[in-house]
Amino acid sequence: MASKKNIISNNKIEYRLSTHEKVCAERMKTLFKSMDEVKKEIKELRNDVLKGKGAINLLIIIGGLIGALFGFFKWNG
Repeated sequence: MASKKNIISNNKIEYRLSTHEKVCAERMKTLFKSMDEVKKEIKELRNDVLKGKGAINLLIIIGGLIGALFGFFKWNG
């Protein structure tokens, strides 16, 4: 038969393992939440960058048109 000391020792080990598993589960939950927030922020930043690139392209096109008109009127006018 198992001695009383072994049973108490096993109970302590089981308690420590269950406590450790609870702590790890909470950490993983927090990590997953943080990862989801980071993914959301990355998507928002990517959208902001794409908007900025579009605005720069629009400014380049408008500047090109103004330059073409200025050149046309300066040399042909």
